Amino acid sequence: MWHKAVTLTLLTLTLSTTATPIPSLKHAKEVSITEAQILQIAPTSNTCENPPAEGECATASQAAKFISQSFDNYDVTSKAEQAAVIGLMAFESDEFKYNKNHFPGTPGQGTRNMQSPDYNKKYASSIPALKDKLPPVENSPADLLDLLRDNEVYDFGSGAWFLTTQCSADIRTALKAGTESGWSNFITQCVGTDASSDRKSYWQKAVKALG
Repeated sequence: MWHKAVTLTLLTLTLSTTATPIPSLKHAKEVSITEAQILQIAPTSNTCENPPAEGECATASQAAKFISQSFDNYDVTSKAEQAAVIGLMAFESDEFKYNKNHFPGTPGQGTRNMQSPDYNKKYASSIPALKDKLPPVENSPADLLDLLRDNEVYDFGSGAWFLTTQCSADIRTALKAGTESGWSNFITQCVGTDASSDRKSYWQKAVKALG
């Protein structure tokens, strides 16, 4: 489903299915992701000077604000789930520098979660405020993506939406346990991509930052 927005060497990693829970991953009392936490996960998001793609870069401060809002909107209160979503977003967007896939042959893939066009259509259709704006662009993946990218709330909301609407209850229950196997199942069985060492690294940084 997902592909990296910029070229990265992905090293496939066989993950243990018997990992023990991470004690620090408990339920959050309130959703308040901070700029400092985002910088721990994505240190290069400290600036948007000389961005690699004009108009796409977001700073840690911006990311923290809109990710927090997305978790509120979709009621993502588990720190383990939050860590998985933020780690995925940081990886897919190259630390929030991109919200559109620039590889040839994938028009319409994007948002900070780098979702496929099919999921972007489902996502846009779920947003009441886009009801009247959707019909003119729903058959154009690129234009539909632009509709989502033009609003930071929608752009950053895709990760929380995907988790809460497209992942099974079993996947979410395992993810909330905070184990490596729960994270791996989320990536491979719900997101539909490989649990590479690069992806795992961002997840680990997110776990530490939110713990």
